[in-house]
Amino acid sequence: MAAHGRSKKVIYAALTGNLAIALTKFAAAFFTGSSAMLSEGVHSLVDTGNGGLLLYGMHRATRPPDRTHPLGHGRELYFWSFIVALLVFALGAGISFYEGVVHIMAPEPIANVRVNYVVLGLSFLFEGSSWLVALREFHFEKGSLGWIEAVRLSKDPSVYTVLFEDSAALLGLLVAFAGILAAELLGVPELDGAASIGIGLILGATAIFLARESKSLLLGEPASPEVQKKVLTIAQQYQAVQRVNGALTLHMGPHEIVAALSIEFEDHLSAPEIEACVERIEARLKEEMPEITRLFIKPQTEGTWERRSKAMAAAAGEEPV
Repeated sequence: MAAHGRSKKVIYAALTGNLAIALTKFAAAFFTGSSAMLSEGVHSLVDTGNGGLLLYGMHRATRPPDRTHPLGHGRELYFWSFIVALLVFALGAGISFYEGVVHIMAPEPIANVRVNYVVLGLSFLFEGSSWLVALREFHFEKGSLGWIEAVRLSKDPSVYTVLFEDSAALLGLLVAFAGILAAELLGVPELDGAASIGIGLILGATAIFLARESKSLLLGEPASPEVQKKVLTIAQQYQAVQRVNGALTLHMGPHEIVAALSIEFEDHLSAPEIEACVERIEARLKEEMPEITRLFIKPQTEGTWERRSKAMAAAAGEEPV
């Protein structure tokens, strides 16, 4: 719950800032006729809506399991994160690119250009503040991992989505400033449209990256090796367990993991004794690892586990573990 609270703080900061910035940019675009400023306004408006969708996804993901979703609704967050990536591409990148092409084909000089500079400066200040909040939270979560590796291994898309959106926004502001300034100094209004196309390319690249990460989470990613090792270590500590063959894990949400254990029990045990051992393992894991929300244990010999693991690896074109 604490982790969700930190994620929401990042989203609230970004949502509030983006809404104020979007309204300011649209007003500036209306008075100056700048294509780059209009694209920036659309960008901030899309980011505002995306923040709302992430909050909605986090809310939906907390619903308890029911008959139609017996493993819970944790993947709702992953679904809405994917929708956010699509919106960044379709609305943010698409409209920015379109506006740029239109203003290159029918260029118009920018009026009241100083208004744009003031708005861009204020936007950079507010956007930078939101970016710092997201950066601090992501730095806290990533630990000693590298930046790209941390994003690739992260199971919580809410924080890094905001971080990448804010990073794209800051780059977009720099591109908009460069385009407006060049258009004014050189007397070439087409450069304002070119800046809008540049903003669209930045948003498109950001959207593709976010969509790729969200797709991986939607398809299902396993728990970290550290989590899997801890699960196996706990299960191996019981006398009734001859050998823990392995585990299959799946993230249903950032802090919701489904685990399936293959265990070879002592041959002399009766069915009630095996059931009692399974209950003790479940209780222990629930106490020490609350992120394991569902646990399935299958009595299985080592040989059977290895044959099925090799078959699975072969089907995926991987080396067996």
